[in-house]
Amino acid sequence: MHHYNFPGFSVGEVAPLRGPGRREIGHGALAEKALLPLLPDKETFPYTVRVVSEVLSSNGSTSQASVCGSSLALMDAGMPISAAVAGISIGLITDEHDESKYKLLTDIQGVEDHSGDMDFKVAGTRKGITAIQMDTKLHGISSAIVRDTLTTAREARIKILDVMDKTISQPRSELSPYAPRITSIKIDPEKIRTIIGKGGETINKIIEVCGGADVMKIDIEDDGLVMITSHSAEMSDRAKKFIEDLTKEVKVGEIYEGKVTQIIKDMSGNEIGAIVEILPGRDGMVHISELAPEHVNKVTDKANIGDTLKVKVMDIDKERNRISLSVNALIEGYEPPPRRPMRPHGGFNQGGPRRGRPIPRRFQ
Repeated sequence: MHHYNFPGFSVGEVAPLRGPGRREIGHGALAEKALLPLLPDKETFPYTVRVVSEVLSSNGSTSQASVCGSSLALMDAGMPISAAVAGISIGLITDEHDESKYKLLTDIQGVEDHSGDMDFKVAGTRKGITAIQMDTKLHGISSAIVRDTLTTAREARIKILDVMDKTISQPRSELSPYAPRITSIKIDPEKIRTIIGKGGETINKIIEVCGGADVMKIDIEDDGLVMITSHSAEMSDRAKKFIEDLTKEVKVGEIYEGKVTQIIKDMSGNEIGAIVEILPGRDGMVHISELAPEHVNKVTDKANIGDTLKVKVMDIDKERNRISLSVNALIEGYEPPPRRPMRPHGGFNQGGPRRGRPIPRRFQ
């Protein structure tokens, strides 16, 4: 939002400082309209932005001066606007008896605005116009005047932009160190519940690990936009990585390094594999046969809880949400063992007739 303040002392008057009038609101809206097309989208820069133009002295178009000043201020603040914006006001003096005879006035002063026939405000960048407003005391102006005005305004606008570029030609690369850090991430809406966790357990853990509720805030919108607000850039980046890891799609062939969190045993008590957490909240199993190229008697001979293993994703069963991992696959020249054929399920008429008992007629 852009607020434009025009106190009486800016034109040498004594007037009470009250709320903005119709003129102030209109001028502020015009400057805001000139700036809006250059602002970044919500995902790139998820901040609420307020620019205030305080007019200290006036003898010209302060609304267009506000456009120039606001553009410089946004760049200086580190807001990634796509281009600098400048504005200029073009006046008009016409022959009283022949309106085809006219003179254009660039950057009109107060007396020229008062006595002239037109105030044509044009704001934009080097590439085009972003806002226009025209006031005229005539019944209308010809297309020739409009064409000449836009041409003159462009020449003046380019000259102003050249001067502005000498001060600052592009947005600062970083925000002020005192500004709160807001980082945005776009995720699949289906992954929102993964970030929140049961009863908010996961999201609260992220906040706690990244500085606590006093310095960290995470907002999630229904469309999957996650906004992380923090006083610390380091903690903001840490929370972002945490969320990216939680929502990342694991793919076959990817290599991860994770901790062993559990040793799996069969019903007989024999160790058959190790569970490895490859991402926060995402784990997979390394079968005992995939822990080493040689025969392994016990999983704990090669891996114990808390150990770090480097593994490769071999298979993903999305229906059962299971990930198969391998240590052997990281060895050069490794070839996965052939899969065993599925055993036929037991039942009538499978595996031949049962010995000693005839097959009932109804199943023959």
